[in-house]
Amino acid sequence: MRSGSKAHTSCDDIDVHCPADGRLVARVPDESSEAVTDTVRRLRAHQPEWEALGPNGRATWLRKLRDWLLDNERHLIDVLRSETGKPRAEAAIEPALACDLINYFADNAGKFLADERVKPHGPLSMTKRLIKTVRPYPVVGVITPWNFPLAMPAMDIIPALLAGAAVLLKPSEVTPLSAVELARGWSEIGAPLVFSVLTGRGDTGAAVVDSVDFVQFTGSTPTGRAIAVRAAERLVPCSLELGGKDPAIVLADADLDRAAAGIAWGGMFNAGQVCVSIERVYVEAPVYDEFVARLVALVGSLRQGDDGDGYRIDVGAMATQAQRDLVARHVADAVDGGATALTGGKAGSAGTFFEPTVLVDVNHSMACIREETFGPTIPVVKVADADEAARLANDSEYGLSATVWCGDRARGEAIARRLEAGAVNINDAFSNLFALGLPHGGWKQSGLGARFGGEYGVRKYTRQQAITVPRGPAMKRELLWYPYAPGRGRFVGRVLRALVARDPRRRLSVTSRSNPCNDDRRTEGK
Repeated sequence: MRSGSKAHTSCDDIDVHCPADGRLVARVPDESSEAVTDTVRRLRAHQPEWEALGPNGRATWLRKLRDWLLDNERHLIDVLRSETGKPRAEAAIEPALACDLINYFADNAGKFLADERVKPHGPLSMTKRLIKTVRPYPVVGVITPWNFPLAMPAMDIIPALLAGAAVLLKPSEVTPLSAVELARGWSEIGAPLVFSVLTGRGDTGAAVVDSVDFVQFTGSTPTGRAIAVRAAERLVPCSLELGGKDPAIVLADADLDRAAAGIAWGGMFNAGQVCVSIERVYVEAPVYDEFVARLVALVGSLRQGDDGDGYRIDVGAMATQAQRDLVARHVADAVDGGATALTGGKAGSAGTFFEPTVLVDVNHSMACIREETFGPTIPVVKVADADEAARLANDSEYGLSATVWCGDRARGEAIARRLEAGAVNINDAFSNLFALGLPHGGWKQSGLGARFGGEYGVRKYTRQQAITVPRGPAMKRELLWYPYAPGRGRFVGRVLRALVARDPRRRLSVTSRSNPCNDDRRTEGK
């Protein structure tokens, strides 16, 4: 990383600006495809020794990284704020979440990666001891977006490293600095050379996809689709977490104060730049007016700006001017179509801020309902009942997550089971993200595979291997081996028939001695 003040610059450098005020924070290199290839080669060379450490040995290094994160927490928060413009309270969540991820996966890696004994199912496997084991993909490539520059990489590199893989991380060129710090921490604790960070633009990411053995990507659906195509061409697996348009359903018996507070936070956290942000709300008619009034009052009271050290700001800046302009387009499209912004609705006068916004009188023809906004807007729709709410919630190409706000939790759970989404939180927002034993993955155009999910979160970075070991003394030859002989062949056939048949008649019946080949020869001899 190069300082933003007196660095030697190159035409290939990437300027990193603070979204809150536009100042140049740092410069990082735009690494070439050759750099990617060389880095993957080095990682691949070191990976076998890392795998040989075993889960407990690898966990020791991850715990050292956790301690480094805690020792450098304030600096990491400053770096996060400088490249994202998010409030300090939200930046502070990321190092803590990374440490929680390390604790969970390091504590459980040995159990998650243990060999499994498989019970023989039939006659041909009864004489064997059956073992299912896992081996890591040698090099995992992780490509992450700009909204959570530290927490997002941690979600993927930690379980991949614990699985025994080497990892190459390519962060977003918009917010690469936290990832560079993560690599610095790995180096400073003296860890094995199995984790590297390369900064760069799209071509760097494409080179990662072309070089590694497994691709974990988080980002837009169009980019994810292109990665999936390339991975398929190379016959390497990929896991994709893509776009979302997460619905919230507010039922008439919900605690409206909690629902308004939860939806405001779920829609405005990180300025709405979360894959699982609440981006549309369906409210049953009897409580619609009351709910909207509470939501508008709360959203209108949120404090927005550049936080500094104060923990006094609720909503920060958008990550890029392009993202702010997309939000402005969605709001303008809604207002032109007859919607009303009851609070907010405008871009800020400086930086990339956009006012926290509540839209009403919206419908499913509008971009703010159909497309992913990824910004601080909450469109609210009045519905007749829960059936209409569920139908409209499912009327989307996305299916990442959803929320249901209700008094009767059993009814809320029943509605959750009708929603086409990878996760549904009842009376809460984002809670599945902190439940690492549950999968986090999207349906429909929201992705392939999942993050987390207990042992799956580690095993996804491994390949299954089957091992069979003979039981008891070994025969000179197995009964099915060459040379074939009439007596032995008939005996083996009868034994197999007796073992696989499910009724006495077929089990005890004798196979015909007629041989189609002999019949053919007799026919030819006439």
